[in-house]
Amino acid sequence: MVCVVIVAVTLLALQAVLLNQLDERVAEASARSLGPSGPGTEGRPGGGQLALIDKQGPDTVSAHVVGDQVTSAEVLASTGEIRGVPAADYPALLALPVDGKVYTHDFGDLGEYRLMAVRPTPRDVVITGLPMSEVDDTLLSTGLILGGVALVGLLAAGGAGALIVRRTLQPLQDVARTAGRVAELPLDRGEVAIAERVPARYTDPRTEIGQLGLALNRLLGHVDNALTARHESETRVRQFVADASHELRTPLAAVRGYAELVRRGGDATPEVAHAIGRVESEAARMTTLVDDLLLLARLDSGRPLDHSTVDLSRLVVDVVSDARVAGPEHHWRIELPAEPVTVPGDDARLHQVLANLLSNARTHTPGGTTVATRLSTTDTEVVLSVTDDGPGIPDDLLPEVFERFARGDSSRSRAAGSTGLGLAIVAAVVQAHGGDVGVESRPGHTEVTVWLPLTAAAQE
Repeated sequence: MVCVVIVAVTLLALQAVLLNQLDERVAEASARSLGPSGPGTEGRPGGGQLALIDKQGPDTVSAHVVGDQVTSAEVLASTGEIRGVPAADYPALLALPVDGKVYTHDFGDLGEYRLMAVRPTPRDVVITGLPMSEVDDTLLSTGLILGGVALVGLLAAGGAGALIVRRTLQPLQDVARTAGRVAELPLDRGEVAIAERVPARYTDPRTEIGQLGLALNRLLGHVDNALTARHESETRVRQFVADASHELRTPLAAVRGYAELVRRGGDATPEVAHAIGRVESEAARMTTLVDDLLLLARLDSGRPLDHSTVDLSRLVVDVVSDARVAGPEHHWRIELPAEPVTVPGDDARLHQVLANLLSNARTHTPGGTTVATRLSTTDTEVVLSVTDDGPGIPDDLLPEVFERFARGDSSRSRAAGSTGLGLAIVAAVVQAHGGDVGVESRPGHTEVTVWLPLTAAAQE
C-alpha cells in the first residue's frame, strides 16, 4: 500500500507539472498565431492566421472562427504536411470558452489536445492547441519505471523480512519442539520424570522469547513436581491396598474356618445355623474381594508375570466347561480354529481373564442366554472374544465398564455378589501381557474382545 500511494502521488504531481509546462507552450503557440499576419490579413485562402501555421511546432492545431462558423481548422503534422481537423469536431471548437484558459479535447484519431481560444478582434476567434501525447507517454514510462522499482523493492523487502522473521523466530521453534516432546510423554500413569527443558540460551529474561522459555521451564518444573507427588501418592495407596489385602487374608480364613466348624457341629439352632451360613458366605465374598484387590495392587506395582507358552485352545475348553457347570441355564458355545493357538503369558492370569469374562456374561444375563467364546488369529496377534445375546450394557456404564468398582444398575442380576472388579482385572492382566481389550454392546448383542500379541511383550 505504501508503494501504491508513493507511485500514485508521484504520477499525480508529475502530471500536474507536465500539464503546466504544456499549458505554457500552448500559450506561447497562441501568441505566435496572433503575429503580424494574424486575422484580417490575406496570407492565403481560408484564413489569414493560417499563413503562420508553419511557424508552429509539429502536431499543432490552429483554427479560425468567424462569428458562428469555423473558417479553418488544420493540424501541422510532424512531416510538415498540413491536415484538416475533422468537421465532426467543429461543434466542440465553437463551444470552447474564449477566456484565455486551456481546456482538453479529444480529436479521436488525432488524440487529446490542450486548446486555448483567444479573441484578437470582436468577430474573430483564434484557437491553438498542442497534443497531450508527450505528457501521456511520459506518465506511462514513469509509471512503469516506478511500478517496476516498487515491485523489485517489495520483493526484496519481503524476502529480507521473511529471512529476518525466520531467523528471529528460530528460538520459538526450539521451544515448540521441547513442548512437543513433553506432549508425547505418557503422563497418565507410572513414574514420569520430565527431563525436557528449554535450552538456557533461550531463557534470557531481557527478551520476549527468553521470558517465554523461562515460563515454560517453570511450568515443566511444576508439572514434574506434581507428577512425582502423584506417583508417590499412588505408590502409597497401592502399597496400602496390597498390605491391607495381604493382612486381611489370615483373619478372613480364620473367620471362615470357625464358621465352618460351628456349622458342622450340628448343635446350633436353625436361626444360629442360618446366621453362621451368612457369616461364612460373606467371609467367602470378602476373601474374593481381597484377593482381587491384592492382584490389582501387584499388577499396578509392576510385578512381573510368569511367561510360559499358554495353550489358549485348551484353556478355552476348560474354562467354558467350568462355566457350563456353574450356569447350566445358559447356552454355551465354542468356536476354535483347527490348530491349537498358543501365546506367551501367564497361564493362571489368562485363565482368570476368560473366567471373569464368562462369569460376567453369566451373572448379568438371564437364563436361556447364548454365550459364545471365539478364538482366532492374525499375523501378529490372537483375538479372543466372548459374545452374548443378553440385554446389553447400559449406555452410561459402557465408557467406564473396565474401571474398578464399575457396576450396572439394580435391574441387572447380582446373584453372585459382584465386586465390580472382574473386568478391571481383565483389563489389567491383558495390559500386563502387552495386549488390549474392548467392548461393544447393544440390546441383544454384547461382545468383549481381547487382543494378545503372538510374541512376548514387555510388561509396562
